[in-house]
Amino acid sequence: MALKRGLSGVNRIRGSSGGSRSVLVLLIFFCVFAPLVFFVGRGVYIDSSNDYSNASVKQNLDWRERLAMQSVRSLFSKEVLDVIAASTADLGPLSLDSFKKKNLSASWREVGVDTSFRHSENQTTQDVKSNILNEKRDKTSKDGSHQKVETPAKIHRRQLRERRREMRANELVQHNDDTILKLENAAIERSKSVDSAVLGKYSIWRRENENDNSDSNIRLMRDQVIMARVYTGLAKLKNKNDLLQELQARLKDSQRVLAESTSDADLPRSAHEKLRAMGQVLAKAKMQLYDCKLVTGKLRAMLQTADEQVRSLKKQSTFLAQLAAKTIPNPIHCLSMRLTIDYYLLSPEKRKFPRSENLENPNLYHYALFSDNVLAASVVVNSTIMNAKDPSKHVFHLVTDKLNFGAMNMWFLLNPPGKATIHVENVDEFKWLNSSYCPVLRQLESAAMREYYFKADHPTSGSSNLKYRNPKYLSMLNHLRFYLPEVYPKLNKILFLDDDIIVQKDLTPLWEVNLNGKVNGAVETCGESFHRFDKYLNFSNPHIARNFNPNACGWAYGMNMFDLKEWKKRDITGIYHKWQNMNENRTLWKLGTLPPGLITFYGLTHPLNKSWHVLGLGYNPSIDRKDIENAAVVHYNGNMKPWLELAMSKYRPYWTKYIKFDHPYLRRCNLHE
Repeated sequence: MALKRGLSGVNRIRGSSGGSRSVLVLLIFFCVFAPLVFFVGRGVYIDSSNDYSNASVKQNLDWRERLAMQSVRSLFSKEVLDVIAASTADLGPLSLDSFKKKNLSASWREVGVDTSFRHSENQTTQDVKSNILNEKRDKTSKDGSHQKVETPAKIHRRQLRERRREMRANELVQHNDDTILKLENAAIERSKSVDSAVLGKYSIWRRENENDNSDSNIRLMRDQVIMARVYTGLAKLKNKNDLLQELQARLKDSQRVLAESTSDADLPRSAHEKLRAMGQVLAKAKMQLYDCKLVTGKLRAMLQTADEQVRSLKKQSTFLAQLAAKTIPNPIHCLSMRLTIDYYLLSPEKRKFPRSENLENPNLYHYALFSDNVLAASVVVNSTIMNAKDPSKHVFHLVTDKLNFGAMNMWFLLNPPGKATIHVENVDEFKWLNSSYCPVLRQLESAAMREYYFKADHPTSGSSNLKYRNPKYLSMLNHLRFYLPEVYPKLNKILFLDDDIIVQKDLTPLWEVNLNGKVNGAVETCGESFHRFDKYLNFSNPHIARNFNPNACGWAYGMNMFDLKEWKKRDITGIYHKWQNMNENRTLWKLGTLPPGLITFYGLTHPLNKSWHVLGLGYNPSIDRKDIENAAVVHYNGNMKPWLELAMSKYRPYWTKYIKFDHPYLRRCNLHE
């Protein structure tokens, strides 16, 4: 019984152990072989997928290689491509970047092969590649998947577009370079035509660099004053009272310094401190007040004010210059008064000049001189006599007004011109010279002419007419030159001289000049477009336009040889009267004697050599010295007469050398060089 129980127990144990073995086998199978089967299957799938992806990558690589080869062919020469192909088998793939950067070993370089590439081509290739990559990224980001391969046709079109853009850019650059070159050449040509002397005169930069003492501090202080005035106005506008007071104080200091200084050498020692202090105040004002619109407006207002002041000062300057030019200086007025007093103290027998028989001798050399300036007339006579070969053959006919008649006589009685003959007459004693015979006298006596001369608020009496409002136009001495045959009826030829000339050579050869049937021998003054008839006459008037040529050459009064026989024959005085009557309302020409002279002697003037008469010493500072020294007569025509303080100093010695300043009358009237 016990044995049966034991056997049954053993059998149960064996049965249970057999069952556990089967369970263990199954467990091992699922733990070992199942994963193996899974991974083997997965490996097969991976291999198949890898084969597919490799084919795709290979296809992409083939496309890129084709694109690269197209780019390479456009960039490299055939020789370089051969070098790359021959060397790739031995050394593996070659870096294109290193080739472009010339990082090649000696084995890669061949004689005669150019391995340099233009930067523009490299840049263009890089731009093409970058554009392609950017387009790929954009499409990838939008689609979220790999883009399809572009066809060669699209690539070719893209390359054509890029090449067209590059060609257009090159054309624009070339056009720009050509334009710059043309501008530079034009500027060079313009610079050649500019006188360097003019540049040196008007260019501040040149002046500062050529002149060691350029007065930079004076200019800086003036600029500071301008800006201080601007900020003063702004400070008032914005109620910055403290800053306003500070600006006004510094402004007064700077203005006081500028009033006493005209150059840096005149500046006081404290000038640099004032400049520094003003600079600090201006910097402070700029921080507090600067406003571009306000500053611009203030500067514009200051500019307009300054422009108005300049115009006003120019008018005043013109008036004062005319006044100074036509006013007799006090010393000459003193001389005239003293001589007049002494003349009328003489007995009638002592008032006569010797050699009066020569006055009507046609075989002598006769001069006509009409003047109310004693000193000027004496210089004309003295200079003529001192340079004459035979003074005894020269006769001077002086005509003056009644105010200077005594002074003129007394001077030449005290200072006789050597062996020459002289005679002084009073124009007011010419009884035939009256308003019924002389049109200009009748016009000068009219109310309209008096209003033109003496009414300051007349609408036509502006600054442009100041020179015509001149006392000499009211004097008959100025118009007496048109009546020479009446004044000297027994003479055949006479040389007319103005009182603002000097004679430097013997003038007797002028009487031998053949005038070829003309009445007037004069030096012409026209040059190019200057001093022609259209400058003096009103060619909008039909009478002037019909009878005269606007381009006809003008000539000068001051030294004129007149043939009085031809004068009478052609009735020159009658021609003068005709045109003077037509100009009563001053529509043919302005006042003066040159315009009616040009009309009266039109076609009747013989041109003399220019060396006989050099003009312009009264207004032109650039006359050649050789021309002056070679001239027979030099003329101080213009406002800067040699007896005035405003005369040009470099021309004055030619005139003063004929004056004896140690003369008692001159010393008593303070006349000196």
